[in-house]
Amino acid sequence: MTSDKKYDLVIIGSGPAGFAAAIRALDFGMDVCIIEGKDIGGTGIVNGVLTSKTMYELSMDYAVAARIDRGYRAGSLAVNYNEVKKTIVQAAKEKQYQMLSQIETFAPGRHKKGSITLVKGWASFLDDHTVKVSGEEELHIRGENFLVATGSKPREYPGLEVDGKRIITSDHILSLDEFPERMLIIGSGIIGCEFATIFSNFKQTEVHLLDRAHRVLPYEDDDVSDFVSDSLENNGVIIHHTATLREIKKHDDHLEVILDYDNGYSKVFEVDVALIAIGRELNTDKLGLENIGVKTNERGVVEINNDCTLCNDGGIDNIYAAGDISGNIQLFSVAEFQGRLAVERMAEHTGNKPDYSQISTLMFFKPEVAAVGANEKMLQKNKIPYRVAYYSNRLVNRAIAMRNTKGFVKVLVSDDDKQNILGMRAAGPQASSFIVAAAHLISRKVSLKDSLNIFYPHPSLPEGIQECLRSLDNRSVYKQDAFPEYIYTRRWRPE
Repeated sequence: MTSDKKYDLVIIGSGPAGFAAAIRALDFGMDVCIIEGKDIGGTGIVNGVLTSKTMYELSMDYAVAARIDRGYRAGSLAVNYNEVKKTIVQAAKEKQYQMLSQIETFAPGRHKKGSITLVKGWASFLDDHTVKVSGEEELHIRGENFLVATGSKPREYPGLEVDGKRIITSDHILSLDEFPERMLIIGSGIIGCEFATIFSNFKQTEVHLLDRAHRVLPYEDDDVSDFVSDSLENNGVIIHHTATLREIKKHDDHLEVILDYDNGYSKVFEVDVALIAIGRELNTDKLGLENIGVKTNERGVVEINNDCTLCNDGGIDNIYAAGDISGNIQLFSVAEFQGRLAVERMAEHTGNKPDYSQISTLMFFKPEVAAVGANEKMLQKNKIPYRVAYYSNRLVNRAIAMRNTKGFVKVLVSDDDKQNILGMRAAGPQASSFIVAAAHLISRKVSLKDSLNIFYPHPSLPEGIQECLRSLDNRSVYKQDAFPEYIYTRRWRPE
């Protein structure tokens, strides 16, 4: 059946890119059709950002309740996995119903200008103005413009068959019936380290983390990587550095894991669940992109221009892509920005140009870690001279008052006359909240000198940023000579 209506915009996928685009399109009076094959909100809500972070927050609450070094002790502390799941599902549903409420508020005929229609099913292109939707019945939906925002799914490990019960991905966390007694996490990037933090926080699971490299988060600077690694191990995680998974043998009541290490020896041990966390692959294989002359690269990426239009051979300029499938950083904020940008381009509205140099990244570990801008590895690779300062939370009054001093601020500035702020890494309480302050400094190309004119409230954790910046100008309140283990500064030049 072919719809009689031709929509101003048809969006494939209701995740952060698709939903943000639909709501921005209302601002321009567009009639929008969202096509979603699974859960409203996509991975941004279910089996992804919101559910995993809800589980993280619950685990951090439990970890705080279990502490016995603050003058109080919780009695009879216990945790039930099914009750944890129930709370996580409640959080996901709360956000989904907010999204659905907004969609229904702008249902066709309710407002003079602009509407949203939600269609359930899986879409594939027939031509540059028509998609086929496979659902309870087959529909053909026509549109003036299209936005492809189908996101990504967990990448599977070659040779391992995911059964959703004992060999799982992040999609199956809510399918578990209880805390595993023993778990192997395959992959030591952000996702792997986050789940290692979550399950070790609850203290119900022996957590093994497989790290094929010599360090977790290998793309980060060594001091940040070492900090995260030490934090995980202090939380009870067993990290297998430089190990390769040779085989997982399934038995009736356990999984037998065989690891081979770089120095030639092997190790065999048992776990109950193996969680694959080696990144994500893109949902582009069933979109019928060949029917509109669009090709993906070897990673399945749909290449886009700066205005989010698809790169193609047929001269098509009414089809856009946003979010994970565009090949940029796989972050909620990037997906939202691109979805809105695409709609602004359709409406011939001059919006902000994409600048991916000051994207803030949050890592939900214990303690949390946040990043923005360049790190030392990036600057050295590009042969950019820099100066760097590190300032420990152990010297920050608010952290001392909180009895939570594990963390730091690390700031990089250009080693030239301007001394512009290039990047920051932070760890500890509230790092995820104040990292955006550094993003503003970077995006505005604020110099070290100008940044030192800002007053910081006391006592506050961002005072660590202030002291870190002061250290670069030799005017910090506490000096490196007195606290060499808590403060350092250095410079790097290509020569």
